[in-house]
Amino acid sequence: MSLPPQPTQFPKQNRLLAALSAADYARLLPDLELVPMPLGWSVYESGKKMSHVYFPTTCIVSLLYVMENGTSAEIAVTGNCGLVGISLFMGGESTPNRAVVQSAGSSFRLKASILKREFALGSGLHDLVLRFTQALITQMSQTAVCNRHHSLDQQLCRWLLLSLDRLQGNNLVMTQELIANMLGVRRQGVTEAAGHLQADGIINYRRGHIEILDRKKLEKRVCECYQVVKREYARLLPYPID
Repeated sequence: MSLPPQPTQFPKQNRLLAALSAADYARLLPDLELVPMPLGWSVYESGKKMSHVYFPTTCIVSLLYVMENGTSAEIAVTGNCGLVGISLFMGGESTPNRAVVQSAGSSFRLKASILKREFALGSGLHDLVLRFTQALITQMSQTAVCNRHHSLDQQLCRWLLLSLDRLQGNNLVMTQELIANMLGVRRQGVTEAAGHLQADGIINYRRGHIEILDRKKLEKRVCECYQVVKREYARLLPYPID
């Protein structure tokens, strides 16, 4: 039996790459390598030197901090609006957190040497990725505030909306156990919070698949943290996040 045809992947499905000038994009294109991003795959590990920067197109990647006892919590999420691997151009080339694929798909990756070449040239990519980094730092800061001051229901709404903004469509492939690991809470709490949303007709959850049925209701339930992050992305980057 033949497999169904896979959707065509191209670099401009990533919004950072799509925002480049024609000249900058043409120079990068031969060095962009399409790679699969399977669910649960570790893009990089804590303390390990990175060799590539990744530009997601159809996947979502979570940046996680893992404690010594194995528990973890998400500090940020990125997808087709950005990149994975900011340590490569911030000077450290490694980081104490790890990056894990939370929704499978594809990405284009670029060797560290090519990225450094673009920075030396002062290309448009240089400005874009620095602006993205500032937006990502805002997301990390707001996540810390949200985890401290808002209910689990509100945190789940924020997490769902941030993930949805970085994918096409209204469906997420995600188990409650993985969501619990991302939010740094017990699975039972995620089950209860997801149950509230399903009872109100906002989501449909079944066997690891979450379908958003009513985004407007979801946005009414979320705390202010989601809009803070969304406004900062809109202010810093030349494309909408929605």
